[in-house]
Amino acid sequence: MIRIATLFLLFVSTFAQAQQPSIKGGLSAFIKRNIIYPAYSLHHCIQGTVNVGFKLNAKGEVYYTAINKGMGTDLDDEALRLIRMSSGKWTVPLSHDTTALLVVPVNFSLDGYDCRFVSANDIALAIKGYKDEQALVNVVLNYYRNKENGNLKPEELPKIMKLKAELGIDDDYLNSRIEAGLSKYKQGDKLGACEEFSFVKYMGSPKAKEYLDKYCK
Repeated sequence: MIRIATLFLLFVSTFAQAQQPSIKGGLSAFIKRNIIYPAYSLHHCIQGTVNVGFKLNAKGEVYYTAINKGMGTDLDDEALRLIRMSSGKWTVPLSHDTTALLVVPVNFSLDGYDCRFVSANDIALAIKGYKDEQALVNVVLNYYRNKENGNLKPEELPKIMKLKAELGIDDDYLNSRIEAGLSKYKQGDKLGACEEFSFVKYMGSPKAKEYLDKYCK
C-alpha cells in the first residue's frame, strides 16, 4: 500500500505579512485531495521537495507559476499542476501585493513502497534517466506534430517506431495516460486532462480522440 505524505508551507519571498492568502480548509488538505503521484517518480522511488513560485491576483486566481527549485522529474509537473488547480480558490486580503511571489515547498514522500532499499545513487541515476528519456519523448512528439502540420518525413517513421518501443510507449502505457487524464478532468483540471489526451495523440495514437473531441474543444 502506498501512502503519500505531503507538507506545505506558504511564505512570501519578500517580507512576512500579518495576513496572507489562504485556501478554505488549508492548502495541505487541498493538495491531499487532488495529488496524483507521478508514475515515473513513483516507480523509481523518487521523493523530495519541489518549491513552486506563484502569484495571485486580487480575485485569488493564479496568474503565474514557475519551479523555484525542483527535482528534475515529473514531480515538478505535478507540483505545478496542483498549484495551478488552486486558482480561484484563494482568499486574498486587501493588503496583499499581487506582484509578490508566493512560494510553496511541496514535499513528496512515499511510505510502504520499499523505497528504503533504494540508494541515493539509484535515485540520481533514475533522475538522469528521466531527463534522457524526456529528450527522446520530445523527438516522438515533434514527429507527430510535424505530421499534423503537413511536414511529414516518412523515412523517419521506422526510427520513431523503434524509439517508442525502447521507451515502452505501448497500448498499456497510453491507456494509463488516458486514465490519468480522466482522473484530472474529474478533479476539475481540464487543462491537465487535455495535456494527457494530447500526449496520447502526439504519440501517434487515435485512442484519445473521443476525449479530445468531448472535453478539449
